Amino acid sequence: MITKQEIEKLFAAQLAKIKDARLREQTVEVWVEGCRRGGWQSVEQLTAMPFTLLTPARGVNFIEHTIAVTEGALALARAQADAYRALPYAIDEDRLIAGGLLHDVGKLLEIEPDGSGGYRKTRSGRCARHPISGAILVGAAGLPDELVNVVACHAKEGDGRPQVIETVLIHQADFATFDPLVMLEKGTLIQ
Repeated sequence: MITKQEIEKLFAAQLAKIKDARLREQTVEVWVEGCRRGGWQSVEQLTAMPFTLLTPARGVNFIEHTIAVTEGALALARAQADAYRALPYAIDEDRLIAGGLLHDVGKLLEIEPDGSGGYRKTRSGRCARHPISGAILVGAAGLPDELVNVVACHAKEGDGRPQVIETVLIHQADFATFDPLVMLEKGTLIQ
């Protein structure tokens, strides 16, 4: 079973940026619960898991993707705060970092090894995509509704839905990591 300490080590740099100790703790607890419910037994399994099944991940694993999205969303927020004379909306940095770490936590329930060296969708994943299962995990852990919004609405499920600013930033960072891989596969990424 994957422990709290192992999750804290995986995301140490990002977790250290969350000022609210309770939010930091809850974020880790959601990851541990997701690992438990998804049957993930080791950090090695998590770091071998591709971050998507929708296009070849080209070696980018689930943990690397989670870190890239978290740091990317944070960089977008900081760029706006630094460039705008007056930021027209408040960005909650703790919520942004926790949301980045949690945005794909539902994939722990959506993806499983296929028994032959690859990965497939679980039955649970065929019934509800990761934004839904992740939002359920986040809500069950008692995290704020705004974080449920981040997880539930960071992908196509959020199209046209009301969103907190952190959802918007995480969505952009998420698709900045996904779209180039889709384009590579289609031959439309100019290199």
